[in-house]
Amino acid sequence: MHLPIRYSFLAIHLPLTVVLSMVGRVSLASSPDLIRSPQIAQVTSVDELSDVSPTDWAYTALERLINDYACLEGTPNTQFRGNQALSRYEFAAAVQSCLDGLVARIDPASPDWTVIERLEQEFKAEIATFTARVDALETKTNALESNQFSDTTRLFGQAIFGLQTRSENTADFFPVDGMEDTDDPGTEINFISNLQLSLLTELNQDTFLLMGLQAGDGSSTPRLNNDVRLSYEGDTDFDVSISDLTLRHLVSDNLALIAGAKGVNAVNTFRGTNRVESAGFGPLSALAQRNPIISIGGGSAGLGLDWQMTNRTSLQAVYSSSDAADASSGLFGNDSDKALALQLSSTPVDTLDLALNYIYSYSSSGNLRTGIGDSQLTAGDSLDTHAFGATAAWDISSDITLGGWGGFTTSSTPGESGRVETTNWMVFLNFPDLFKPGNMGGLYVGQPPKITKSTLRQSQNIPDILAGGVGDPGDQPSTTTHIELFYRHRVNDSFTITPGFFYIINPAHTNDSENIFVGAIRGTFTF
Repeated sequence: MHLPIRYSFLAIHLPLTVVLSMVGRVSLASSPDLIRSPQIAQVTSVDELSDVSPTDWAYTALERLINDYACLEGTPNTQFRGNQALSRYEFAAAVQSCLDGLVARIDPASPDWTVIERLEQEFKAEIATFTARVDALETKTNALESNQFSDTTRLFGQAIFGLQTRSENTADFFPVDGMEDTDDPGTEINFISNLQLSLLTELNQDTFLLMGLQAGDGSSTPRLNNDVRLSYEGDTDFDVSISDLTLRHLVSDNLALIAGAKGVNAVNTFRGTNRVESAGFGPLSALAQRNPIISIGGGSAGLGLDWQMTNRTSLQAVYSSSDAADASSGLFGNDSDKALALQLSSTPVDTLDLALNYIYSYSSSGNLRTGIGDSQLTAGDSLDTHAFGATAAWDISSDITLGGWGGFTTSSTPGESGRVETTNWMVFLNFPDLFKPGNMGGLYVGQPPKITKSTLRQSQNIPDILAGGVGDPGDQPSTTTHIELFYRHRVNDSFTITPGFFYIINPAHTNDSENIFVGAIRGTFTF
């Protein structure tokens, strides 16, 4: 799963094809599926080759090839690259160059002419294939250059459209007293749209500016709880908002830095262990996207890094604030809501991805800002939170991936002794290329964040307040179970459609609320 650092610090946001086209202007030689670009030039003297000296063991041979046969070519930057591996296509091109020079010098009656004809026949197929691929590559390159509005900026995005509904249900909502008393107000079929547009500008070979714009309409509201939230919600009433404004810089081959006023948080900086997490292509629910603790803090502006420690181990870190735009709080203000997050990612073998997470956050209102499960942990008091999580994904085969995550948080009000704790977990199965290459099926079963212990001072313990009490210590009366099934069908390279459903047992961690069935169908256009 570990991409080279040059790619991974952008691939968090971007399609890999865009990353490869932008980062360092990746050469064709970097892919085993492509041939090297034939950027060669005729050499008239061995002294023109900047990386060849008279002390090299092959200097005399190179000199004869140039002076006697005029059949040696170099790269446009006058290098011979004598230690570089040679493909059959490149060898065929070199042989053709020599043949062209020899034909002009050798008498057809000479025995050498027979050798030349045999060489030409031997590599005839490679030379023809090489020429055809070069012509095709030049055609594609010209088309790309003519269709891009800038040599340094790439424009891309996705448009998501969804139809969804949920079963009629009545909840034991408030107070939680064992009686169903509140009808779900939002069970009609509704429509959600979400447009995301990104501009990636290459300031230099190692520095990139990413700007994201987002506009959407519709959501799963009105709702009694956040268990029914969908992954692709982004309601702005179609007002365009900036979703990302970040500067990303490669310090070295192993270290990348990120800084920005928007979009700097753990979700956008950590490498995703579950390879399918995506609002447009992954699970339908918000809960099944990733371990909810990664969203703690809801940060926007901040600083981050991605360090490739070894070939199979990396470390991501990010500091972010959700109040940076407030002049009285700023990025590092004592009273600002902020989070410091660390992730250690590892791929011990090619089929196994692992991640360990730690997040510290400060919330002035007692809300972890995850928007999933028990996110509001106090009735208004501030909280210092320490969160721990782990995620694993194992490719059992090319057709099945088994994975899961777990999370634990412990929080306290500064200066007070009480604590509030939450847990969450998820187990999933992904089925890549199910029935057809590019398609995927998914089965997810888990529990959203749940208050398992709350011993804060009286008036601040949420479970007892919801039960109609005065906020005495306690925990949630029941446990929500989330079951989700979806199937992503790739219609073509630009459009996918994903039908699915999720079933919520004991919503809002109350055992007397009716279970909820949510059905949805999502369409995703990419461009």
